[in-house]
Amino acid sequence: MDLPVMPPVKPMLAKSVAAIPPGMQYEAKWDGFRAIVFRDGAEIELGSRTGKPLTRYFPELVEALRERLPQRCVLDGEIVIAREGRLDFDALTERIHPAESRVRTLAERTPASFVAFDLLALDDRSLLEVPLNDRRELLTGALGGVTAPVHLAPATTDAEVARRWFEEFEGAGLDGVIAKPLTLRYRPDERAMFKIKHERTADVVVAGYRFHKSGPVVGSLLLGLYDDQGVLQHVGVSAAFTMKRRAELIEELEPLRMEDAAGHPWAAWSQEAAHETARLPGAPSRWSGKKDLSWVPLRPERVVEVAYDHMENGARFRHTARFRRWRPDRTPDSCTYAQLEEPVRYDLAQILGAPPATPPAT
Repeated sequence: MDLPVMPPVKPMLAKSVAAIPPGMQYEAKWDGFRAIVFRDGAEIELGSRTGKPLTRYFPELVEALRERLPQRCVLDGEIVIAREGRLDFDALTERIHPAESRVRTLAERTPASFVAFDLLALDDRSLLEVPLNDRRELLTGALGGVTAPVHLAPATTDAEVARRWFEEFEGAGLDGVIAKPLTLRYRPDERAMFKIKHERTADVVVAGYRFHKSGPVVGSLLLGLYDDQGVLQHVGVSAAFTMKRRAELIEELEPLRMEDAAGHPWAAWSQEAAHETARLPGAPSRWSGKKDLSWVPLRPERVVEVAYDHMENGARFRHTARFRRWRPDRTPDSCTYAQLEEPVRYDLAQILGAPPATPPAT
């Protein structure tokens, strides 16, 4: 492979802001695996957000990209999988599997797509120093008429359209809007763009915690909600605390600490079969490797209000929840899924099937 921009490249990132800023290019925020695609003739490489290759996990995409992309190019985009008209992040994580046979089976069962939203190189030219509005025009030209499973991400410079996307696209599994300055050069691994994500709050049960890697202070709180059968399901964690606060939490939660997990709603976490029907702490993870997943069980008697952006398949928080306050006025059994806001469903095909927006004027 011999391209003007060579792997590995860490993609340009975005910083969170509260509202959609004016005067920029706007795109949907896709919920998948960020990937840089390098193509030099027959050679294709998919680079992850960390720069490590993803190529072996998506063989069906390699073939599709070879058939549909310009002969020599570098693209920034997102690998996604759709089920029933919405994005399915769980199906993506299943692909990170050591067995090639398993990867091939999943490639046939749940094929992935690639949504392109930036162009880093074309033919023999690096575009890293080219302004965004010009890169977008080149991207639109390079992928004009491209067919599934490769897609050109819709973009607009109309802030009102972006606000509508922010409200509607969540129903298809997307999680917000990205705003990019029109003159922005491509800055690998820098937070030079802006992301606007949904934020909601929920009252959840604190049923355990994990220690922080630095020592005997709280690393993350384990959160639960009761389902329709009255079973406490593990829905995620809250983890962003100062070191002072981590130490305080140890003291605050000490009265609830259990000697062992016997009698705890998640006592079965160590049994592999239990993870097939419930979200439990201590589940094996292909992402965490040898990371210590042990946890300290607490009597599920305290309620906390957390902020979250959206739910993954309606079952758990997609990202780490943010601690807001203790809720002594709430009882644990009142913390159910019924309190969660359900976005109106929106067919993903209406997003990917839409004609490309007119590129910004140069």
